[in-house]
Amino acid sequence: MDDKDLQLLKALQTNARLTSIELADKIHLSPSPVQRRQKQLEKDGVIQSYVTLLDQEKLGLKVSVFVSVQLVSQDDENISSFERDIATIPQVMECYLMTGDYDYLLRVVTRDLNEFEELLRSRLIKMKQVKSIRSSSALRRVVYKTALPIG
Repeated sequence: MDDKDLQLLKALQTNARLTSIELADKIHLSPSPVQRRQKQLEKDGVIQSYVTLLDQEKLGLKVSVFVSVQLVSQDDENISSFERDIATIPQVMECYLMTGDYDYLLRVVTRDLNEFEELLRSRLIKMKQVKSIRSSSALRRVVYKTALPIG
């Protein structure tokens, strides 16, 4: 990747709806090379998808909870099984395999704490791979970025 590719990626991270003409103007190339570069970045997997970011709170999803999960064991089968199961829960927005005292960190989004409690009781605690769970509710989001710090 060269500087023009990085400029293209920065522009797309800010607004993925920019046309080839608008992108070309921003990075000082003509539209055809911009299109070729964009297609190549897609083919290489650098650009994974184009999405619409929604306002969580305006959709009534006012609660973000960070959940630390400790597994019963860290063998490959248990890890794979947990990862498959956790991926099926729509409220789990992110899941990270961690170092430290807990094996996973989840970001869970719900309408309210009652919904989170229901999810906790009906799904998370009942997972056979889980030894313990610890959760913390976010009071408010201070920083939220979707654009990676490139270039």
